[in-house]
Amino acid sequence: MRKIAFYTLGCKVNQADTASMEEIFRQAGYEIVDFAAQADVYLINTCVVTNTGQRKSRQIINRAVRRNPLSLTVVTGCYPQTAPEEVRAIEGVDVIIGNQERGRIVELVEQALTHKQDTILDNVQQMTVDTKFEELGVGTETDKTRAFLKIQEGCNQYCTYCIIPYARGPLRSRSLASIRTEVEKLVAAGYKEVVLIGIHLGCYGKELVKEGKRLTLYDAVQAALSVEGVRRLRLGSLESVEVEPRLLQLMAQEPRLCKHLHLPLQSGCDKVLQSMHRPYDTARFKNLLADIRCQVPEVAITTDIIVGFPGETEEDFAATLRFAEECAFAKMHIFPYSKRKGTPAEAMPNQVEENVKAERAARLAQLDEKLHRQSLLSMVGKTEEVLFEQPVDEQHMEGLCGPYLRVVVEGDAQLAGEIRRVKITGVQEDWLQGELL
Repeated sequence: MRKIAFYTLGCKVNQADTASMEEIFRQAGYEIVDFAAQADVYLINTCVVTNTGQRKSRQIINRAVRRNPLSLTVVTGCYPQTAPEEVRAIEGVDVIIGNQERGRIVELVEQALTHKQDTILDNVQQMTVDTKFEELGVGTETDKTRAFLKIQEGCNQYCTYCIIPYARGPLRSRSLASIRTEVEKLVAAGYKEVVLIGIHLGCYGKELVKEGKRLTLYDAVQAALSVEGVRRLRLGSLESVEVEPRLLQLMAQEPRLCKHLHLPLQSGCDKVLQSMHRPYDTARFKNLLADIRCQVPEVAITTDIIVGFPGETEEDFAATLRFAEECAFAKMHIFPYSKRKGTPAEAMPNQVEENVKAERAARLAQLDEKLHRQSLLSMVGKTEEVLFEQPVDEQHMEGLCGPYLRVVVEGDAQLAGEIRRVKITGVQEDWLQGELL
């Protein structure tokens, strides 16, 4: 039995892609081993969303090559998709595959193993508007309680800072039948929560209009919820302008649909938002949040913010600080701007110094800590359903409630994988303290 080891960098979509590839190899008779172990094949699923991600991808590729030069080194994902010539130039790489045709991964690896040669097996495919969603099966062989199901791929937004449209191609969506089939597999495997994810999740179904189909994310959510045995469903990141009213109505009425939305803001300054090519201004974003909270009062809203975008002045950043506080986000993910080769923002004037980015990120993190604590304190006295995941120590278990907040209770490892009602009794650091009911 041949052994294969995987290493995944980057986002939840990448993690889902790796899980799918692991399942394909498992079905082909391969043994999945730890990346630190000796293996016949090392597969690195790469990330290029930031300079750090791309640099780390190169480091991991080189580590695999050094570990066993006689093994096969396979590089997949966004790095070979956006810079195939750069990946081909890394000594020791045997196979490169982008973000398409991963259903052929075993066939390509077997071909390279059988005919290992000096030339690299290059299977990076260019993606066009006619490229279809690659409906890979989900991986179910993990000890986790939450499963990530990719239902959408690609992005047509072309924000000026972002490499992802070039790495992931145009919009494409998983069929409703496939969504139901994969959710059935996950439920049968014992998963208690399914998270629907995509590169531009809110655009689910948009490209299918040319085929006469009128589907939106609401339809995908309904397809997932139609599977008997689904205990909890969560949505990944989506744009505020794409949250349709009937989806909010469903969230308000359906207890299985988590009252949590991750809506990237990126900046609280209109000048910067326009320069980023974002599809809203602060007034529209604020009105959308008000409408969401009116329809789903208990919703927790988290966000992403980029600091130090080219041309961002101290006044612009101060506007972002003020606006983020007004929005009262439950949690902010903060990213110093990272220059990406080939994007419009790379050539923009007035690039912000790294030390200024770091200082602004630190100030925004202070606000995040304050807002997150306010969000935690607002939960005290409420009763929440908590999906328990892992022990904190021998006497305490940790889990996740619907609003995407961590909850710790007294209990042992037998709680793992269970959904239990919990009374929230207090706040400790950045998590909630609770009692089982």
